[in-house]
Amino acid sequence: MIHVANDEELGASSPSDDCCSSDSERKSHHSEKTKTNLISRLNRIEGQIRGVKGMIERDTYCDDVLNQIAAIQAALNSVGKLLLEGHMKSCVVERIQAGQHEVIDELLVTVNKLMK
Repeated sequence: MIHVANDEELGASSPSDDCCSSDSERKSHHSEKTKTNLISRLNRIEGQIRGVKGMIERDTYCDDVLNQIAAIQAALNSVGKLLLEGHMKSCVVERIQAGQHEVIDELLVTVNKLMK
């Protein structure tokens, strides 16, 4: 079974380390610690996906494969939650303070996509 590291094991940084620009070129400005954490998580997920592919190639019992897929989905959800939290605590707050209230509609669309 593939282990999915939690936030503490991967040294999750404070979401306030993130800051998205509100100019025409929208970019995130994550701290190096945040970037390293997210990339580490995504690398682990990438390895899990390769593992599932290998399991299918070896005709591994379906339930075992499905359990690994569930672990991958949980890991992806964790990455999404970290990004969403940072986005809400920095980018969304800053844009609302700047009078750009349309960011709320943008956020709702994003949250709906994440919840599918």
